[in-house]
Amino acid sequence: MDSEDPQERPDDISNIINGLERYNPEAVSNLEDYLRHQCENRYTDSNANRTLLKLYQLNPDRVKDEVITNVLVKALTCFPAPQFALALHLIAPSLLAPNPRAELPEAIAKLRELSNQLQGAQYARFWATLDSDDLYADLTTDIEGFEELMRVRIATLISHAYREIEFSVLEQWLGLEGQASLKFVTETAGWKVDGNLVKIPKNPENEAKKSEVREDVNVDMFSRVVRRAWEEIM
Repeated sequence: MDSEDPQERPDDISNIINGLERYNPEAVSNLEDYLRHQCENRYTDSNANRTLLKLYQLNPDRVKDEVITNVLVKALTCFPAPQFALALHLIAPSLLAPNPRAELPEAIAKLRELSNQLQGAQYARFWATLDSDDLYADLTTDIEGFEELMRVRIATLISHAYREIEFSVLEQWLGLEGQASLKFVTETAGWKVDGNLVKIPKNPENEAKKSEVREDVNVDMFSRVVRRAWEEIM
């Protein structure tokens, strides 16, 4: 999954990103429509979304809270890539400051909490947090298949680090239980369940590799060390 330059990107969006149109306020509506298409079709164009946030910086009168949160939620689906942090840095500080009359700062704080948990591999806590407040459901409702996208990302990272894992632990990390977890493990991930263990196929990331350490020490190097030690004694 290439979230920087996805193959789904149309030519008109490429022209905006790579040309002077990236500074044209009129490009905002095209980029917003494109973000909506991303949300509906389960792909992410982080480059285009950052361009949109930059235009919001330059044209604060065009800012839409829902668009900003959608960009951040889409960025979450790209973890462990730093897309969330990159997007967050493009949001004006005035929009991040706590304000009892504004909902956006609270929404961003909630999403930042999720991002921190994902980056810290606190997957069980991530799912518990996601279920702890109805606001999370509101923030992710526009992103088609959000939970499945997150489970696939988590499963991919697990497959990079493990060859086998307890099924009960995996259920917590995937936020699933019972038949739902069994179906995801066997059908979506393609792993095998053996009793209470889940067997993950060998891949270049989780395969143990033999490392060879070679030290090339020639006679001249050894003689210099001996000579220096002898000179220090004398």
